[in-house]
Amino acid sequence: MSLRQKAEEIKLSKSGSVEVLRARLIQYQILTDTDLSWDGIQSMPHKQIGEVLKIFGIKSSGSHKERRQRLWLHLNFDSRRMTIERLAELDRDKLHVMCQHLELPLTGNRTILMGRVAGVLTSQFNAWGRIKRSLRRNGIPNVTNNLNDISELNEQIISVEIPNLNLRQDVEINIASSAALEDAHDSLLMGFENSDFTTQGDILTIQARIEDLDRMISTIIRSHEGFWGEKESDLLLRLATRRGWPLSNDKVREKLVLVATNIAEIKGAKMKSSTEIDLSDSGTIDRVRNKLSKIDNLLAERKKS
Repeated sequence: MSLRQKAEEIKLSKSGSVEVLRARLIQYQILTDTDLSWDGIQSMPHKQIGEVLKIFGIKSSGSHKERRQRLWLHLNFDSRRMTIERLAELDRDKLHVMCQHLELPLTGNRTILMGRVAGVLTSQFNAWGRIKRSLRRNGIPNVTNNLNDISELNEQIISVEIPNLNLRQDVEINIASSAALEDAHDSLLMGFENSDFTTQGDILTIQARIEDLDRMISTIIRSHEGFWGEKESDLLLRLATRRGWPLSNDKVREKLVLVATNIAEIKGAKMKSSTEIDLSDSGTIDRVRNKLSKIDNLLAERKKS
């Protein structure tokens, strides 16, 4: 309410979330001498744009291009509304404009443009639109820059989520080429071209995380002695669900498993069918013997009757 009152006093729009209002007030009250238009952002030196990002209280590390993308997003969108799922509702013209301002290639159909913007939103996840937790509410001077890269955070999450993880370093895993990952990216959408916006949004979210998918598959293969099968696919789905991937749609889950299996095969995993039995498990052997014993008893009873 106090932010809205301040905005009203200087005749600024008071719509939007707390962070949107806060960014607007900083732009027009504190950084009045700084050109924060798209052209102005493009002309900012690397060091200056980092200082501006710190004033807004958002992540200030990264390449020059990443900083420009982050600042433009922070000044023009609400991170709670501009999500990957929302991209499915935008037409090609709006996506084309977003690609232009995010310094992305402008060629391709609507789906390709959506994928490019989704990739930026994923790489900039939680880096714009929300104040850093380390930033004091009473001032800027002690801003710290401690956020880990998303890729490092993902690896930490994987190691925490797999109990008793025993990564076999002697398991040889081939590296999936960029072409293979691009094929996996494209194949995710196959069959969903005419789906509803929600389903397309789910697929776009997963498409934008194809590199995370690749890392998860490698980790699972190492922890399962180089094998890939139904058990490993189920583990992948559990990990992805815990990390917030939209997998409520059964068809989306099936597509993810299919693509993941293809990637695992490219990596050289030993493929297991759902009918294979791990005979090293004494419990499994006991269960099989128990079933056979029951069948023998049933046949014996039928013969007597």
